[in-house]
Amino acid sequence: MSAWIGVDLDGTLASLIPISEYTGNPDQIGKPVPLMIERVRKWLVQGREVGIFTARAENPMRIAPIEEWLIANGLPELAIINVKDSNMIELWDDRCYRIETNTGKVI
Repeated sequence: MSAWIGVDLDGTLASLIPISEYTGNPDQIGKPVPLMIERVRKWLVQGREVGIFTARAENPMRIAPIEEWLIANGLPELAIINVKDSNMIELWDDRCYRIETNTGKVI
């Protein structure tokens, strides 16, 4: 991929599944987060590359359910990865802190 935007799956693009609704299936994915779905669609219309950045991709068997979820929620097949590279220009994630470059200071 050339310059791309990383988007976390669980808790960012898909809502976290409440314990009361969790079936025990590790491939179960929460409901779409409308604001993030729309944001990704806009980026794609603008010609920007988007990749789904998720720890689930550690296991190649868990990629197909993510691809199915994307399509079911109106998104195209996107790269699904768990490793960032030097072409990732942004990361959207519910667990991130933004750090000022070369200082370690939280922004």
